[in-house]
Amino acid sequence: MEYRKQTVRAVKPGGLRALVRADFNVPVADGAITDDTRIVATLPTIRLLIERGARVILMSHLGRPKGGPDKKHTLRPVAERLASLLGRPVAFAPDCVGPEAESRARPLGEGDVLLLENLRFHAEEEANDPAFARKLASLGELYVNDAFGTAHRAHASTEGVPRVLRPAVAGLLMERELEYLGRALDRPARPFVAVLGGAKISGKIDVLNALLERVDRLLIGGAMMFTFRRAQGRPTGRSLVEEDRVEMARAVLARAAERSSEIVLPVDCVASGATDGSAPGRVVALDSLGKDDIGVDVGPGTVMLFAEKLSGARTIFWNGPMGIFEVPAFAAGTLGVARAIADAGGGGAVTVVGGGDSVAAVQETGLADRFTHISTGGGAALEFLEGKVLPGVAILDDAPAA
Repeated sequence: MEYRKQTVRAVKPGGLRALVRADFNVPVADGAITDDTRIVATLPTIRLLIERGARVILMSHLGRPKGGPDKKHTLRPVAERLASLLGRPVAFAPDCVGPEAESRARPLGEGDVLLLENLRFHAEEEANDPAFARKLASLGELYVNDAFGTAHRAHASTEGVPRVLRPAVAGLLMERELEYLGRALDRPARPFVAVLGGAKISGKIDVLNALLERVDRLLIGGAMMFTFRRAQGRPTGRSLVEEDRVEMARAVLARAAERSSEIVLPVDCVASGATDGSAPGRVVALDSLGKDDIGVDVGPGTVMLFAEKLSGARTIFWNGPMGIFEVPAFAAGTLGVARAIADAGGGGAVTVVGGGDSVAAVQETGLADRFTHISTGGGAALEFLEGKVLPGVAILDDAPAA
């Protein structure tokens, strides 16, 4: 599915209050932000609005607070980091609606920036409550959605507000996400290779089927590989297998064979007796996996095989780690695949990565600048590739016909 939406470049925001839905759902530990990637990704939109004289009002969620305000999920640290990145003050409102939000939004001057408190401190946000959406909308005079990572959710700030506040346009990050994911979906340069990892196929069966219609080659890693191995009648030891998805995996393999789409499974893995890193790992050929072994990462032979299959690709999409990436002892496979994709990008491939652990791996390797596009939306990227309607995008103003 390709979206052609009006962008913030087309509006004249001077003197207007621009209500911007950003994705500042960043990791915070002891009140400190540990990864500001999503904040940095929204800076071009914020800076464009500032330069054009808008009065910028930012809104976002953070985490999953329950039952109202929760200090652990306050956006105040985001305001501080954003001010540092912008090199200018960022005001903070202790609520996102009501008198306190209004009293801080109304007197903003041109180029001023205000961040509202966590939207999810109100249950009405996720419920897409119309009254709550109207309260948010009353703070702005135009709406900008730059939060691709939340675009697959019909929440008040993503779908409700633009129902009542126009113009409603895409931010620069949203524009970039739609451009690169749309290119991978609808008009990829070939060969087109997808790399999928993660623990389970149950959450990715739709994207697996969608990608089979489009890719020339599909590389599968992560624990989901063991469900495919079970479908082939091969040993899996004590590795994670979704028993109720074995037939589904078998159907995917059969469908790939019918379409002459190549599915590449790992040839070796790191096996351990524990998934938390408390037991040492050793590299074994997958067909030699013992009955008590747990596969925790792809092995070096698989990294070499995947690198070979990626070489010469012209479009690459990657989602999901190759092993238990959060355990340092079991991260080598994911990092190795990240380097192989970066190398393919150096050879001219368009490389797109989406998903938290995949993005973290790219950042850890220090190779982020060698990737064409690092998506901020894991679930949204997958649903886009599945061809599903993203309500937070569909509701935005359409671009004029070319």
